[in-house]
Amino acid sequence: MSDANGGTPQAEPQAAPQVRLQVMAQYIRDLSFENALVQRGLQSGNEVQPDIQVQVSLDAAKRSADHQYEVTQKYKITAKNRSGNGDMLFLLEIDYGGVFHVEGVPEDQMHPFLLIECPRMTFPFVRRIVSDITRDGGFPPLNLDPVDFLGLYRQELARRQQQQPAVTN
Repeated sequence: MSDANGGTPQAEPQAAPQVRLQVMAQYIRDLSFENALVQRGLQSGNEVQPDIQVQVSLDAAKRSADHQYEVTQKYKITAKNRSGNGDMLFLLEIDYGGVFHVEGVPEDQMHPFLLIECPRMTFPFVRRIVSDITRDGGFPPLNLDPVDFLGLYRQELARRQQQQPAVTN
């Protein structure tokens, strides 16, 4: 059998399943802001040069409803004073959750999808909250740099592989 051009008919390429991602809800699960600078008491003449450290962790869980998952971003942000003796300026901890409806993602790709794509969608909201909280706490607004969720996922995979004991024969 040949096609109109005299060649062998080509099989139609299989269409990739259509991925559907919808944010069902997003919320602050837990939030804490400790303004250590004010608690210690401001002393005039002391220069404040913040050294800010941001730790990010992620978690994902299947919900009871079909195709629904909960993804939580956890941020621990510490600011210490570079000048002086490195006193703590503030500590901000936020757990930010999102409920997502996800369809069309192969099961073997679901875990990375949840921990990379879902946090990318809600990160701008976390960034705004962190900016508002630090500003309302008496500091300049802290605008978090974008998080490389793919790099974070790869680091976690590498860390888990290193923790697994070597299998001996």
